Amino acid sequence: MKKYVLVLMILVSGLFAQNFENYLKNFDYQARVDMKIKTPEMLVMLEEGEAVLIDIRFPEEYKVWSMGFSKNIPLNELPDRLNELPKDKLIITACPHNDRANIARMFLTLKGYNARYLNDGLLKTADFLRGDNAKEFLDEYKDTDK
Repeated sequence: MKKYVLVLMILVSGLFAQNFENYLKNFDYQARVDMKIKTPEMLVMLEEGEAVLIDIRFPEEYKVWSMGFSKNIPLNELPDRLNELPKDKLIITACPHNDRANIARMFLTLKGYNARYLNDGLLKTADFLRGDNAKEFLDEYKDTDK
């Protein structure tokens, strides 16, 4: 049994390494643009039901403050929770800045998801969504089917 598990682990790691190598070989300026999204574009896509925002912070961070329109899947739980993500929508990964979000985006991309990371991070989104912007976004967001 142990030999079987070891062989399986080697095969899986080899496939991942090959996928990552192919990803790197095909990386160009357009791929660099396509991996990022800024808050205003993200909000429009969320309003239109074309995207899902995944907050990949740890549960404690999420409990302290979060966006009411995001889903929390901590980065370390992402591999085991892929079944919660739709394949037919853009998956936007986010954290306060963008370091963990970019790791999550790369993982999802290699798993076949259409994914981007929130380039300006949740802190900039929180700053953007003050006053009238918050009201306008929520009025539009609640009118869409999630």
